[in-house]
Amino acid sequence: MKAKITTFSRIIRTGMVNFVRNLWLAIAAMAIMIITLTIILFSVIVNATFNNTVQQITSKIDVSVYLKDSVTPEQTQALIAQVKDLPGVASVQYLNKQQALEQYEAQNPGNTQLQQAIDETNNPLPATIHIKPKSLDQIDQIRSFVNEPTNVKLQSNPSFADSDQRAAVNKITHATDILRRVGVSAVIIFAFISVLIIFNTIQMAIFNRRDELQIMRLLGASTGYIRGPFVVETIIYGVLSAIASVLIINATFVTASSSLQATSFGLLDISYSQSFFQSHYWVLLTIQLALGIFIGAASSVIATRRYLKFKTPKR
Repeated sequence: MKAKITTFSRIIRTGMVNFVRNLWLAIAAMAIMIITLTIILFSVIVNATFNNTVQQITSKIDVSVYLKDSVTPEQTQALIAQVKDLPGVASVQYLNKQQALEQYEAQNPGNTQLQQAIDETNNPLPATIHIKPKSLDQIDQIRSFVNEPTNVKLQSNPSFADSDQRAAVNKITHATDILRRVGVSAVIIFAFISVLIIFNTIQMAIFNRRDELQIMRLLGASTGYIRGPFVVETIIYGVLSAIASVLIINATFVTASSSLQATSFGLLDISYSQSFFQSHYWVLLTIQLALGIFIGAASSVIATRRYLKFKTPKR
């Protein structure tokens, strides 16, 4: 057990020495890895921000059904019960004429002319059923039900859904899809370049130390002992790159919120993005570290297997 611990510590120490020895090559490899991990982290934050924006707008969209004054309470309750049974309905709110008037007055507190024109004795506002969908895809289904001939007979005006808010959601959803595709493409490209650079870095290190490695092999050094320092070296690449990517994103948010004093950038809600980043800081850092270590270690294992011609012993 003690021998294994000693061997492991030597592998760690040798890997750290190799990192310092190949510092300039390591910087080039880490630069590309930092870009890759930063793109991944930025894509995750932006995707979460857009999803939050869509949820906020969706929560404000509903289908409004305006009922005739002649509709009886029994007919109203029957319609509400049918609406609640629809699979795409999240919630249903019913406002009678008095409640509709109170809501109108609360929404227009400064418009005295309109409030004088409408009062309890002269209340033209109809009783209203507000139907909130579970998602935007369910709106058409709800409206189809509401616009059935038997239901239309109960309505004083056609049902209404806020098309402007729906258009905004569709715009954000489209932007999210485009960003996701661009992000995935960029990550694949830079991840490939990162692996290629690390691969070449390890290849050059192996070439420079080929005589030393050959002697170690002749003296009976195991595959793991020879390969280990290279894996440790590339793991250091990944750890430092992950930390750098998180610091870059953090610095970007600090600059946007303090120097630029911006709360949003187009469709991107910077305030929520910063809040999401801070609240999920350790989770995001852990993911970045895992990705960085995986990219570095995988590249090193491939390089050593290819250029040192190692054969995995059967056990």
